[in-house]
Amino acid sequence: MTTETALAAAPARSLRPASAAGRLAFGAVPVADWASLVETAIEANAFFDPAYALPVARFTRGGDATKALCAFDDKQLSGLVPVRSAWQVYRLPIPALVSHQPYTVLGSPLLSNEDAATALLDNAARSGAHLLVLHMADLDGPAMIAMRASAKRRSLAITVQDEHERAALRVPEDAEAYLRAGMGAKKLKELRRLRHRLDEEGEVVFTVARDEATILPALERFLTLEAAGWKGERGTGLAQNQGDTRYITEVALGLAPKSGIEIVELSVAGKTIAAGLVLRQQRTAMFFKIAFDEAYARYSPGVQLTVELTRHFTENPAIDFVDSCALPGHPMIDHVWRERRRVGNVLIATRPGPVAALCARLILLRGEARETAKSLLHRTRNALKTREIRK
Repeated sequence: MTTETALAAAPARSLRPASAAGRLAFGAVPVADWASLVETAIEANAFFDPAYALPVARFTRGGDATKALCAFDDKQLSGLVPVRSAWQVYRLPIPALVSHQPYTVLGSPLLSNEDAATALLDNAARSGAHLLVLHMADLDGPAMIAMRASAKRRSLAITVQDEHERAALRVPEDAEAYLRAGMGAKKLKELRRLRHRLDEEGEVVFTVARDEATILPALERFLTLEAAGWKGERGTGLAQNQGDTRYITEVALGLAPKSGIEIVELSVAGKTIAAGLVLRQQRTAMFFKIAFDEAYARYSPGVQLTVELTRHFTENPAIDFVDSCALPGHPMIDHVWRERRRVGNVLIATRPGPVAALCARLILLRGEARETAKSLLHRTRNALKTREIRK
């Protein structure tokens, strides 16, 4: 598809020369140019690879509401971030765009350089937005450094919401020394003891599926394992929704030919007891999902898999950094991987004036209200449980 064709598919008010293209439907973005940007972006984000983002948009619930906010440099795609309106994300009728797509835990935009950051802000403003929200962006990454520099030059306000840290791995040269220093000799000794007990159940094998021949069978085992656990009980497993199953299958098929996905498994006597999905882009990996057989919980299968994954990355010189994609303070992985990635929702004004400040304030107030409601609900549930126990 040519750039001219892509522009013709854009909303009328965003029609501009190619150097200032605004929001486009995903199908209107030239895929070859998008894939090229992925390889050269100043910060990797596997969730914004077209092989990931396009299946999300096509098959997940509400995914088709996502558009691509683009920047072009002399007709060459130089920046991209998937966005939705503030109404679609927050149910707030305000002129703001939010980097948001299902099953995505990193909102750092794909940028070729700092000029692309400026162009994204310009194009967001041209589309009518007074605020651009980058959801769960890496606050210390090259993309945010570029966005901050661009905003600073124009005296545009930036606010950070829900800042937190999550576990990450700066791949060491010596996995055993790294694990020993982080987990401690006593914990590693206990983990080895559990591994020896697991050996008594049958041969324990760690495997990595990464090519087209092995990726789909491994994915099927992961989906089965996930559905059998707590996510299956809640009805949130990927296998429990036809659209979600189709999305992750298409992602695996699209990323496998370029080594963009790995499925790691720990098996006992040929039975998978723990598995994880790993997305790869440039020299960065995302430990995106994990599932384990709760019947083997006494052997700490999730920890065992993460330790093996640490060794795997140490033996793989193509990856320097791994994001756990975990919640802050995660009880398992925080004790295995010592580095941290600082993320947060970054609210950037696209133009000076009170409207952007009002939009940011409303989003912050909404977030505070949700946290208060969650806290009240949690306390109420605990009070009811205590009352039932006393009866």
